[in-house]
Amino acid sequence: MNDLKVLILDDESRITEKLKYHLEKRKFKVYTANTPNEGFDLLERERPGVLILDVMLPGMNGLDILQKVKKEYPNLEIIMISGYGDMDMVIQAMRQGASDFIRKPFQIMDIQLAIERTEKFLLMQSKLEAAENRGVLVSKELEGIIEKDFVGESEQIKKVLKMALKAAEDGDVNVLVTGENGTGKEIISRIIHFGSPRKKQVFAPVNSSAIPESLLESEFFGHVKGAFTDARDEKKGYFELANKGTLFLDEIADMPYALQAKLLRAIEENRIKRVGSNNEIPVDVRIISATNKNIEDLIGEQQFRIDLFHRINTIEINIPPLRERPEDIQPLLEHFIKSIAKKKGKRAPGIAKSLVNKLQKYHFPGNVRELRNMVERAMILSDNDSLLPEDFPLRGEDSHSKAFVSNGNLNIDVNEKQLIEAALKETEFNQTQAATLLGVSRDALKRKIKKFEIEIIKGIGD
Repeated sequence: MNDLKVLILDDESRITEKLKYHLEKRKFKVYTANTPNEGFDLLERERPGVLILDVMLPGMNGLDILQKVKKEYPNLEIIMISGYGDMDMVIQAMRQGASDFIRKPFQIMDIQLAIERTEKFLLMQSKLEAAENRGVLVSKELEGIIEKDFVGESEQIKKVLKMALKAAEDGDVNVLVTGENGTGKEIISRIIHFGSPRKKQVFAPVNSSAIPESLLESEFFGHVKGAFTDARDEKKGYFELANKGTLFLDEIADMPYALQAKLLRAIEENRIKRVGSNNEIPVDVRIISATNKNIEDLIGEQQFRIDLFHRINTIEINIPPLRERPEDIQPLLEHFIKSIAKKKGKRAPGIAKSLVNKLQKYHFPGNVRELRNMVERAMILSDNDSLLPEDFPLRGEDSHSKAFVSNGNLNIDVNEKQLIEAALKETEFNQTQAATLLGVSRDALKRKIKKFEIEIIKGIGD
C-alpha cells in the first residue's frame, strides 16, 4: 500500500524532517506539522491514513489531541511517540484508540514496522477475514494485529501454534510460555490475547526483571497519595490498568520472592489493594507469563513459590529452540527475505542451497530473532542475486572473538566490554539486535552498558 498517507505531528522539526525523508524513501506519502493547528489543518485537507503523534506538544497535550482526533476521525490509525511515557501513559493512549506507542529515542525501523502493522490492519479491515493455511495456523485477523514471525513446517511449531489458539479460545485460563531468548514468547502471548474474547481490551506487557525491587509492589498494585515519600499522587498499578484485558509477565522467574505471595493472592482472589490503602479493588485480568528459565529448578532452590507456579501454568506452552527444528530454517529464510525486501523496497534475492545447509548446522543461540537479524544484515551488505554462505558469518567465524583470544588478555570484564562494543558497532548501536548477537536480553545488555560506561550513539529523538 505505497500510497498510504502519513502525517507526522511533532514540535521538533529535526524529527519530522528525518522521518519524512526516510519514510518517503519507503514510498509513503508523508506530511509534517510542528504545531497542533498545523496538524488539524493537514488532517482536514489531506485525510491521512496514519498519524504519528508526539505526546509533548506546545499548547496541547498529545493525549488530548489523540482523544479529539479519534472522535473526529475514528478510522485514523494513530502511533504515539514520547520520551517520557510510563506504563500508565502507554495504556491510557492505547485505551483512547492509539494503534502503537513508541518511546524516544527510536530507530527508523521502529516507526516503519509500526506503520506497516497499521497498514496491515487497514488492509485487513477492507477484506474478508478468512483463515489462510500456509504452514502456520494464524488467521488473517491475527496476522494484521501482531508482527507474525511464526513461520515453519516442523511439527513442533505447528503444535505450539495449535496450543496457543486452543488457549486463546478460553479468555480466562492462565498460560506459561517457556523457551530460550529469541524463540518468540511474546508473539505467542499476543496470539493468545488477540485470538481470545479479550482481544479488544488491553494487552499489557511487563518485564518483571526491569522494575526496581523497591517499586515492584507499587507498579503492580498502584498506590495512594502519601503512601511513601515520592507518592505525590495516587497511581493505578498494572492490574487495574489491564483490567478486563491481559497482563503479560515477561521474565516471571526473576520476580522477587517477597512479591510472589502478593501476586498469587491477587490472581486467586481477583482483588488488589493499592500500597497505603486497605480498600480492596476487584480486577478481572488474564495472566500470561513467560520465562527462559527452568522454574521447577528455582522451586527446588526456594527462589520461586510452588503455589504461584501452579497458578500461572494451567496451560504451559514450550517453544523449542530453532536448532531443534532445522526444517524451519528455509521457510523462515524465505519469510524474512520477502518481508525485509518489501520494507526496503528491494528485489528479493534467491537462496543458495549451500546457505540453507550451512544454517541448518548452526546452533542459533539467538534463535529466530538472530536469524532475522542475519537476513537483514546480509540483504544490506550483499550485492549478489542470491544470498550465499559467505553473507552469513557465524559465531566462531567472527574475527572479533579471535582477536580477543589472541591478545593475551584473559580478564573477563575487559573481554566482555570489547564484545559488547563490537556487537553494538556491528548493529549500528541497535541495542535489541546487539543483545541478540550476544545471546542476552536487551535489559541485561542495558545493565552491562551502564556497568562498563559504554558510550551509545543514539537514534532519532534522543
